[in-house]
Amino acid sequence: MQTVELVFEQFGEQHETCPLIILHGFFASSRNWRSLAKKLAAKHRVYVLNLRNHGDSPHSLHMDYPSMAADVALFMDNQNLASAAFLGHSMGGKIAMWFALNFSDRVEKLIIADISPVSYQHNFDTTINALKDLPLAEFTNRKQLEEWLAPVIDDQTYRQFLLHNLLFEEGNYQWRINLDYFQHNAHHIVAFPDAAAITAFQKPVLFLAGEHSQYVQEEAVYRLFPAATIEELAGAGHWLHVQSPEIFCLKVEDWLGS
Repeated sequence: MQTVELVFEQFGEQHETCPLIILHGFFASSRNWRSLAKKLAAKHRVYVLNLRNHGDSPHSLHMDYPSMAADVALFMDNQNLASAAFLGHSMGGKIAMWFALNFSDRVEKLIIADISPVSYQHNFDTTINALKDLPLAEFTNRKQLEEWLAPVIDDQTYRQFLLHNLLFEEGNYQWRINLDYFQHNAHHIVAFPDAAAITAFQKPVLFLAGEHSQYVQEEAVYRLFPAATIEELAGAGHWLHVQSPEIFCLKVEDWLGS
């Protein structure tokens, strides 16, 4: 399995508490978690990783959960981290779960945000095709790009989130991400590796679910994480850390301090 060395951002000083590693979702990057990381850095040294094919981390044609978990293990080795606490959202939550199932001794605390260890039925075809169809050379500002996407992607917050993957250099927009690689690997992202022969993770785990999201499936959670606690954030959907940032941060801080 070929690993890549991940680019990351670091917040906070060394504390007596264990370090915290934050793993973002599909199409996201470390920049989406800076605000929360800075708050959590008051009591923890926080590492926010850019996962392979995201942010400024290396691109790779292959992107599945075993590979991305191996990248995280390499990162920890390079930083001399024997173990850490983990917070993962969506795709990052699946990476954190697979890591915990395979490297349980390296996980001190585990928080999973709005995702389960299951293969879902949805796909990213509409999103990826819309981004690939964007005639970048025709636009001079993000507002124009957002308006062009609106008929295909009606959620304004999601459109703005996706466009964070654009760079503006020498008067032209270009993608920071490789959309062909994303399309090639999207089926791995919605899936979860076969865990039938893997021993369940016995330590306590906090699963945070958005009230208006259907991603957290209790039966699947308890099958692999029997000591899990599932808490619902009122009024939030899948982007619960953005939609309910204060309560989300409090839940994370409480769990890390428990």
